[in-house]
Amino acid sequence: MVDMGTDFYLVRHAIKEKSMGDVSITADGIKQAHATARHFQERRISRIFSSPLNRAKQTAQIIGNAIRMPIFEDTRLRERANWGDMLGQTFQEFVDMWNRCTKERDFSPPVGDSARRAGERLSSFLFEISAQYPQECTVIVTHGGLITDFLLNEFSEDELNLKYPDFVSEQSNLVPECSITKIKHDAEGLHLVHFANVTHLYG
Repeated sequence: MVDMGTDFYLVRHAIKEKSMGDVSITADGIKQAHATARHFQERRISRIFSSPLNRAKQTAQIIGNAIRMPIFEDTRLRERANWGDMLGQTFQEFVDMWNRCTKERDFSPPVGDSARRAGERLSSFLFEISAQYPQECTVIVTHGGLITDFLLNEFSEDELNLKYPDFVSEQSNLVPECSITKIKHDAEGLHLVHFANVTHLYG
């Protein structure tokens, strides 16, 4: 029997409100989520998982409503860190902390995870789901930072540069809201099929 592999569609949440805490998606974000939902209506999706943060859950729910599937949350899909999790932290302090985590991938911030640890969370989730549901298609609604943290853990810089030049230095700007990154897992390991595709948002 040929191993066709397990397909994962990593979706960054839709445009969020610019505020502290567990924010919601905006009106434009809702439109993005509906466009993404229409895209998945044309594919055979087996299940949908989401980060527990509101912006991801709301995006996932719009997709789930369109393809008539429930949403399952998993804390491993949470972002590396979220502004508002550390009491009294200003936005600039959060940005400085985030940027240090990006440059120093093993730096553990006061709240949240290091970039390497965050990427390991997503990897463990993908391997677990692949083992439980082989040869199926799963939508995962998560966060841009987590997606790049995962990619930098699992793929070489040369391979990532084929998807986007200077991937490492540009990583914080490469995953737009509601973009779709397709990962395949088979007997040979993980494969990066498509990176941060947004064509469905403009169809």
